[in-house]
Amino acid sequence: FFGFFSIMLIGTLRAMFPRVIYEKPPVFKAGFPNDFVPGAVSEKFKDEERVWIIRQVDGSFISLLAICTHLGCTPRWLAAENKFKCPCHGSGFRGTPTWGVHFEGPAPRPLERVAIHLAADGQIEIDKSKKYLWEKGQWESPEATLKV
Repeated sequence: FFGFFSIMLIGTLRAMFPRVIYEKPPVFKAGFPNDFVPGAVSEKFKDEERVWIIRQVDGSFISLLAICTHLGCTPRWLAAENKFKCPCHGSGFRGTPTWGVHFEGPAPRPLERVAIHLAADGQIEIDKSKKYLWEKGQWESPEATLKV
């Protein structure tokens, strides 16, 4: 009798404190356009947000999700080799001019782009909840590239 009520009491108390996983908001500000060097990959947000911000030679910006499309590892940017290389299984993704297109290893598709635009205060804003896939022709979407 007491065992039943004890279990019911513990269950009721446990329900009052649900397990919650905190996730960061998908939208963040990355700074002003002049903070980024043309033709360079910024790794400033790779660890915290898992995003690379790339200012292309023509001054436009793209943002690539730093998640390998094979098994979700975080690739590394190898500037000397002009490629992103996944340390887990060796997938390779091209650098300039076709940023993120896969060319070696088991990755089934290119890296994903995420939405990038200028906020009202003039800073670059990234929205990781909006993804653009190369194989669906979405890289040509206006939000997949920021032209300044």
